Amino acid sequence: MITLQTLLLNDLATIYDAERQIAAALPLMIGASTSDDLTNALQSHLEETQGHVSKLKQIFDCFGLKARATTCLPVRGLVEESEKICQDFDGSPVINAALIAIAQKMEHHEIAAYGCLHEWAGLLKNKEAAGLLLEILEEEKSANCALTDLARESSNQEALEEADDEDLDEDDSAAQKDASPMSRRIRAS
Repeated sequence: MITLQTLLLNDLATIYDAERQIAAALPLMIGASTSDDLTNALQSHLEETQGHVSKLKQIFDCFGLKARATTCLPVRGLVEESEKICQDFDGSPVINAALIAIAQKMEHHEIAAYGCLHEWAGLLKNKEAAGLLLEILEEEKSANCALTDLARESSNQEALEEADDEDLDEDDSAAQKDASPMSRRIRAS
């Protein structure tokens, strides 16, 4: 019979793997960022994520078990997406908006997982585990809010401005191709 504790432990093993995957992916994302603020936020989140891995080991201990990992397929997909973003948007200010988006997708997955785990640990009357899970949940929510602020304050606008600049360059090129030789001479003078 599968119990609530079995469900919790299975999901705990999955989020343990997710955190380890994210910790391995963040250095590439940090290196791809062209924004000092985003780089600092991702570096801070890497340190938090490494702390989460340690806290998850403590949570396993709260249930008398050694930490174990079960592959987290959703995060594996998000990590692959982050690698593609780093490659496809290399050197472009659009990369910062894209990195924030993928980091927030990871955060949202973690927030959902930790919300459930915290609730279940409370129902199972494991106060220590519930407390540690709540700490992680709050840190994930805070990281998500920081990413939202960065996106709104700078990265999204930078990406939009770059798109506008490219549109203007394309418009200018098209106008020059369509212009008569006489109008090109007039513009050149």
